[in-house]
Amino acid sequence: MKLYNYFRSSASFRVRIALELKGLPYEYVPVHLVKGEHQQAGYAAVSPAMLVPSLETDAGEHLGQSMAIIEYLDETHPEPALLPPDPLARARVRALAQLIACEIHPLNNLRVLKYLVRALKVDEAAKTAWYRHWVREGLEAFERELAQLPAGRFCFGDTPTLADCCLVPQIFNGRRFDVSFDGLPRTMAAFDACMALPAFQRAQPSSCPDNEA
Repeated sequence: MKLYNYFRSSASFRVRIALELKGLPYEYVPVHLVKGEHQQAGYAAVSPAMLVPSLETDAGEHLGQSMAIIEYLDETHPEPALLPPDPLARARVRALAQLIACEIHPLNNLRVLKYLVRALKVDEAAKTAWYRHWVREGLEAFERELAQLPAGRFCFGDTPTLADCCLVPQIFNGRRFDVSFDGLPRTMAAFDACMALPAFQRAQPSSCPDNEA
């Protein structure tokens, strides 16, 4: 398999975590978002949406959208499972994951931040305030959801799930913008439990070959 991705992309990071948790070998193909490599004509053959990540399967098929890619990996390589077997539990995990992937991340990804600055002429301080506001508000909602669930080491239970694949990249990016994580005990406990695992460490941006930090 090949993973076309960018080291700081939250969505790419999610897929790297899933691949590492499942112990699946893959070729890392960097696509530099800041340099606009995802907008070059040649990349459209890999991702018609011109987004990262994009997974090329062993059969040469291309898949986009991190959540779809992770569920594909979970269905084709079911151990260790990233979604519980029980339908209600699966829905709970998907809801947690989508609270980050669908509610927090779309407001704060790179193309949105660029649009704020370039098209709407928002200054850096206002852009940062925007980022911090939506991440903090989203994580507070995430914490409230966790508080309704039985206690476990991770977001849902005692093994990593799709929800953890989404949480960890969001915390990493939030740290870059100095988002406050105070008062989020369940959220941060799950993050710390994840980062104690080698799979999450191998997937993090500083371990990527295109890391520029």
